[in-house]
Amino acid sequence: MIDLHCHLLPGIDDGATDLDDALALARLAVADGIELAVVTPHVHLERYPNERASVVEAAARFAGELERAGIALRVRAAGEVRIGPEMVEMLERDQIPFLGELGGYRVVLLEFPHGGLPVGAERFVRWLIAQKIRPLIAHPERNRELMRDISRIRPYLDMGCLLQVTAGSLLGQFGAGAQAAAEAWLADDRIFALATDAHDLQHRVPNLGVARALLESRGQRDLAARLTRGNPARLLGLAEAA
Repeated sequence: MIDLHCHLLPGIDDGATDLDDALALARLAVADGIELAVVTPHVHLERYPNERASVVEAAARFAGELERAGIALRVRAAGEVRIGPEMVEMLERDQIPFLGELGGYRVVLLEFPHGGLPVGAERFVRWLIAQKIRPLIAHPERNRELMRDISRIRPYLDMGCLLQVTAGSLLGQFGAGAQAAAEAWLADDRIFALATDAHDLQHRVPNLGVARALLESRGQRDLAARLTRGNPARLLGLAEAA
């Protein structure tokens, strides 16, 4: 499986606090069945001043530590980018850590504030699309405004945005509202990928395999493979074998 969203890099955001925790999370990811993790630290300049160059460097260091520790997890560098005007300046400096490319668009893992949809968000996303940048919206099912009314996502879908749902949301780990939104978008075939959004060893562990097993137990084996391997592989330019 491929995890498109996780916070394993040590000490650069609210994910793994140090190398020991990062390696422990990586071992859990491998045990969960994850072969490739796209490490996506927060890119939110007011809180976490990460950008493409620094994330690539941190991911390369972490890959070396994984190899030294004998942990069979491959990593790629990207970022979870908070929506905001600073993205314009980062784009001008080529410092947005994109996930990959799909259909002629660069794809960015785009984060909305958990409390709601910012004023002007639709206009800004439309501008991103005009720049040939397609947002993969991170964990929309955990956004309180979208939990209250899942139809609020429709303009973003109509513009061509993709949805990344947290595996734990399907498992009920983020409450009934997040689970209901995730299930609704799953039923409508609106989800592009499931990902762990793993942060720590206590409450936010890698569990992509658990969510995949849940879908398979419902008879949705092909869908499970598409959301945990096929679609992520297409985005990263890899073979799509499940």
